[in-house]
Amino acid sequence: MPVLVPRSLAEAVQMVSSEPSALLLAGGTDLLVETNSGHRTVDSVVALDRVPELRTWSSDRTARTVFVGSGVPYSELMRGELAALAPALAQASRTVGSPQIRHAGTLGGNLGTCSPAGDALPVLAALDAAVHLVSASGERVIPFSAFMVGVKRNARAPGEIISGVTLPVLDGWQGYSKVGVRNAMVIATASSCLAVDRSQRSVRVALGSVGPVILRCPEAEGFLARSADWERESVSDDIVSEFAQQCAAAARPIDDHRSTASYRRHAIGVMAARQARRAFPHG
Repeated sequence: MPVLVPRSLAEAVQMVSSEPSALLLAGGTDLLVETNSGHRTVDSVVALDRVPELRTWSSDRTARTVFVGSGVPYSELMRGELAALAPALAQASRTVGSPQIRHAGTLGGNLGTCSPAGDALPVLAALDAAVHLVSASGERVIPFSAFMVGVKRNARAPGEIISGVTLPVLDGWQGYSKVGVRNAMVIATASSCLAVDRSQRSVRVALGSVGPVILRCPEAEGFLARSADWERESVSDDIVSEFAQQCAAAARPIDDHRSTASYRRHAIGVMAARQARRAFPHG
């Protein structure tokens, strides 16, 4: 099995253009599990871990956005200035695997795999992230809502590389929660991200592991945004309860070997209520 190791983004694009069917390897934390279990066969690989352009991030203070390269590992997403700019992404990164997995796993790998259980994906959905794709034909940018199209399926075309994402820097509380079969090193059986923007008086909610794609909750978002006292940052217990019920109703869970649909729906309601109370703490 040939393994190509580009040292620049231009070289990576050229290699992928020549081998459009090659598997793009970021951290490999999902791929190795699938190949070792016999669920995937690989003919050729383009390893992206030595492409410096993919392992950087930058902020635009005027536009109030952050660009995060697809090769930035979770261990970097969860600390320093980047964590301060995107706190929900930092919180999600802290829940990923072990320290070794967080050093190897990347945001781009989560996007490439596109599992509904991917920890970073509800955050990207809630923040209305834009996904950058680069190829020999140039770059295109698509919203995350159009990028994930099914279970482990995305809109990346052959010959394209996920180069990074652009996130807005919001003025308000944001956080990520998940539940699993144990307290650590666990795949989410249900997850939730809530983010508020005080400047726009908007609420964003995204749910993971309770549908074939990451789900937004537009009815619940609008209800909480209309009902909250933005000046006092407060909501009543009744509003929190109704918000939680609306989030749970938006979930589309299934029974599987990790959990039942009814438990997943219940967990979404519990997490949504806790997040709403944290976002509006003066109820």
